[in-house]
Amino acid sequence: MNSAKYAVNWDLDSLAPHPESGEFPAIVEAFRTELTALAAASDQLPPARQAHAADYGRFLKLFEALEARAADLNAFLGCHAAANAANKRVRQFEAVLAALDPLREKIYTNLEFALRDIGVGEFAAFLAADQWLVRNRFFLEQRQKNAALRLPRNEELLAADLAVDGLHAWGRLYDRLSSDLRVQVMERGELVAKSPGQIRFDVPERSVRENNFFAAAKAWKTIADSCADALNHIAGARLTLYRRLELRDHLDMPLHRNRMSRETLDAMWQAVSDRKAMLLKYLAKKAELLGLERLAWYDVSAPLPAANSPGKDAEIGFDAGADRVIRTFAAFSPPLGDFARHAFKSRWVESENRGGKRQGAFCTGFPTRGESRVFMTYTNTDDNVSTLAHELGHAYHSWVLRDQPLFLQDYPMNLAETASTFAEAVLAEQRLCDAATHAERVSILDHALGDAVAYLMNIHARFIFEENFHRERLGGELTAARLSELMLAAQKEAYLNGLADDGWYPDFWVSKLHFYISGLPFYNFPYTFGYLLSTGLYSLAGQEPTDFPDRYRQLLVATGCHEAEAAVQSTFGYDLRQPDFWNMSLDVIERRVDQFLLLADEAAGSHGTY
Repeated sequence: MNSAKYAVNWDLDSLAPHPESGEFPAIVEAFRTELTALAAASDQLPPARQAHAADYGRFLKLFEALEARAADLNAFLGCHAAANAANKRVRQFEAVLAALDPLREKIYTNLEFALRDIGVGEFAAFLAADQWLVRNRFFLEQRQKNAALRLPRNEELLAADLAVDGLHAWGRLYDRLSSDLRVQVMERGELVAKSPGQIRFDVPERSVRENNFFAAAKAWKTIADSCADALNHIAGARLTLYRRLELRDHLDMPLHRNRMSRETLDAMWQAVSDRKAMLLKYLAKKAELLGLERLAWYDVSAPLPAANSPGKDAEIGFDAGADRVIRTFAAFSPPLGDFARHAFKSRWVESENRGGKRQGAFCTGFPTRGESRVFMTYTNTDDNVSTLAHELGHAYHSWVLRDQPLFLQDYPMNLAETASTFAEAVLAEQRLCDAATHAERVSILDHALGDAVAYLMNIHARFIFEENFHRERLGGELTAARLSELMLAAQKEAYLNGLADDGWYPDFWVSKLHFYISGLPFYNFPYTFGYLLSTGLYSLAGQEPTDFPDRYRQLLVATGCHEAEAAVQSTFGYDLRQPDFWNMSLDVIERRVDQFLLLADEAAGSHGTY
């Protein structure tokens, strides 16, 4: 892939010396020294009372600076590890930083225990007595809530120490296994070894999709037993902690971390379950257009035949994809477009299609610099352009919050996914408006409804799988075969049995890295939350085009200093615990299904065949 206008490799050198350089160890050592000193100082925190407010203000200021540096270092090493998964030196430094996490956890623990027993009136007086505490009020209120989900202090500190070589070590093991994995695929008569992230299922030839799918499945199968061990022990460690905390169940903690209520989660999933049968009509029509009786797992993201008809270039290079994102963002909101242009020109994006990179895509932030970096493998598809928009949506979220206090730049995953999926929605709607033919509109709607299938069916399957897995894990470890049985049942339930009988992917749990992220339990429902929230919000944008970009920006700021429900209600007035908003979002999807069916038939009628 040659790109003349925008670099396909990101700039990391301006952030810090390379991890293999002679300067980098001193940076890590200086961070370790200062963090160790602050952790020791946290042991001596006085009672959180008005008389000691100034002491806490100074302490919080130091802690904020160190947390910003910790974020920078973790993001920096994460970028290098993703770009070159085989670099053992980077892995060593990641392990060093992971070993320092208990010190950070100790500071949070001491702070939260200091705040746990203070009364409401006393707490208000304490906060009002120091400017640094005032500006971090929401953060401190959250720390007080966290304290209710803490073990006794010494047990908390021990658990943090043990997690380095326990819970988090299993997550790192999965990262190493998946990074080293290679998929053997046939290209031009020769077997070629590729990273999992380079394997495509969005190609027009079904034989290629099928071969790629089974080649990838075969490769992942070779590490299934080890991945089952990792998954069992990650869940087992969490469940042991939840039992000690006497939590209601395995959802209490992820809901708390996403700052949302169980009522909101239930309202969302109930609305999805009540309405998503409409997607079966889309899946059936897509199968018909592809000449199939029913779709298999590897057909869901396949392009429609019209997308590859003569006269239409099926590929979009990186320069053209970047320009499309900039142009579309700017039409919606000039500041958003300016931001995207700045990100590409400043080389914040790593997009090169090469071996040795980790799978997937992500955005990570460098708070001391007010910058982000985006990682992906760009393979010249419309899906890649959507991924660019998605990750830049994350980056814009951080950009909007960059002048807030560091502790108010932290937003939960469900609201993080709102910004990213909203950016995708902006791109998709503009593409639909620009489409010149019925066939092109059908192709764009196919992509949009493919997203709906992903968020309302695929993600739902992950949620159902994890729900059932965690319940069953209470009785002991599950074998790889049993995990595959649970995944198959979850897929059939979530997809309403809408795929071919032999078209499922029972071993999906092996390949999906989200299940192995040790620091974020239930990395699934926030995606659906963010998708439906962004879909509903974007439908409101058409009703108030002048004011909406500013209100949207206000929402992004609110994500750092409000609960999820309060962030939405304070800016747009909707109660997410009720079904109204979720049904408004699903109305949008249902209209897209109807439009897809109508246009597909019209396109077929005008050409005699689709």
